[in-house]
Amino acid sequence: MNRVKSPLEAAASLTELWSPRVIAELDDSYVKVAKLKGTLAWHSHDDEDELFMVLKGSLRIEFESGHVKLQEGDLHVIPKGVRHNPVADEECLVMLVERKSTLHTGKVRTSKTRDISEQLLEFEVSNQQSSEGRK
Repeated sequence: MNRVKSPLEAAASLTELWSPRVIAELDDSYVKVAKLKGTLAWHSHDDEDELFMVLKGSLRIEFESGHVKLQEGDLHVIPKGVRHNPVADEECLVMLVERKSTLHTGKVRTSKTRDISEQLLEFEVSNQQSSEGRK
């Protein structure tokens, strides 16, 4: 039933940048992992907070009033309604916790925006591989 998963391994296995993948569900939230490099887009989430945790590398999250710099093991919660822009100068692996209603880039659409159907694509495959590899 409960499977042990490694967010770091799941994020490292991703081949597409800025394309989060759901690795678990928790009540009304998804736990996601992503591989980042470069800039995503200025956006906000009107009704949801967003948690970023750096698994490997470093991440700068820009705000209209400044920025935060996250190193490996650091996490930061972005409050709902706050415009932000994640930037990874070098490749960075992150874990995200977001409500299921959270849109990837809020109301902003770019070529990097991923719908939840795309973020769930590897969910079943990841679950199956995790369970087989950890039996």
